[in-house]
Amino acid sequence: MRLLYTAIFYSITPFILLRLYWRGFKAPDYRLRWTERLGFYSKPSQVQNIWFHAVSVGEAEAVFPLIKQFMLNHPDAQILITTTTPTGSARVKAVMGDAVEHVYLPYDIPCAIKRFLAHFKPQKAVIMETEIWPNLFTLTAKQNIPLFIINARLSANSCKGYQKIPSLVHPALAAVTLIATQTDVDTKRFKQIADETVRVQTIGNIKFDLQIATEIIEQGQQLKSTLFANRFVWIIASSHKDEEAVFFELYPELKKQIPELLLVVVPRHPERFNDVETLAKAQNLKLIRRTSNAPCNDETDVYLADTMGELKMLYAASNIAFVGGSLFSHLGGHNVLEPVAADIPVMFGANMNNFKAIETGILSAQAAVQCQDSTQLSEALLKLYQQTEYKQQLTTNARDFLQQNQGAMLNILKILDS
Repeated sequence: MRLLYTAIFYSITPFILLRLYWRGFKAPDYRLRWTERLGFYSKPSQVQNIWFHAVSVGEAEAVFPLIKQFMLNHPDAQILITTTTPTGSARVKAVMGDAVEHVYLPYDIPCAIKRFLAHFKPQKAVIMETEIWPNLFTLTAKQNIPLFIINARLSANSCKGYQKIPSLVHPALAAVTLIATQTDVDTKRFKQIADETVRVQTIGNIKFDLQIATEIIEQGQQLKSTLFANRFVWIIASSHKDEEAVFFELYPELKKQIPELLLVVVPRHPERFNDVETLAKAQNLKLIRRTSNAPCNDETDVYLADTMGELKMLYAASNIAFVGGSLFSHLGGHNVLEPVAADIPVMFGANMNNFKAIETGILSAQAAVQCQDSTQLSEALLKLYQQTEYKQQLTTNARDFLQQNQGAMLNILKILDS
């Protein structure tokens, strides 16, 4: 089965590269460094003690605290981080700088994987969440490189899909040293798609171990007291196509009841910055972009955060957060724990398929507000605006929920050290 998979992957690789070129029209970074995706590198590399893979921004943000603690524990270690997307790559460079090596993960074709492993010679491999690559896993095992899948999660639909191709999935997972899952449900599902020899253990979710640096919180508070002075800031974070339109349509009516309301919009993908600006202007909303350095006055309706890497700081500058990627069923949600760590109330939509455990837990703790539609969005915002005690209780419950679920990072560090 792996031979057929490999043949298909080789045959579609030219089309994948063509798609990168096409995406480059809106996001030019997709056209850069494509040779890395084929396992070619211009700079020499020394042996990497440990290699971490985080597909994009969300996974990278989650694994940074783990990597930083690993570096503290092993100051002489050489560390490699791979990502798949340009936005993930940008975050690695911004957060880790020259302290680590970084390239794109090569495509799952044997020639590219062999070049990658020969170049970096990792002694240990750590894959974030649910990335199952048959050739990568098999070739890593052949070179006796211990491979761990950490913070692993598996949805019901993905589980059903993998169960249909056991001859491909079983050998791939047999190459894994340990699958460290987020929940018992994830453990059960991984055992359903792997043979009985594979080690699967519930460790917890390292996203709960998130801590926002004091200086970032202070920068946000400074922004709130200057640029956003006297405004009630509702941040719409990690928004996707069509989600901004929902809030732009709600804004005029909400503005009548909250005269100082300001929308801070942080699109998930930078190539959409211009689209969001065009949409706001079509709704006759007065928008300024963060990069314009224009003053945010009483007439400003929308503040567009057209930068990368500032979301945590902007959470700290806000009164209420809505975490996007959750209004439509095909999106699956984003991490709602970052605004919790910034100590502000959290709202999100009805579709959190990628974060089911967190969704269930935070709602059970009465620590967030889930909104099914536009009416509930308006009602929830007005209640948080008008009822200070309710707002404070929600924030306190969320802080307790975050703290009670911490500890996975230390457990994973022990596993990697052993």
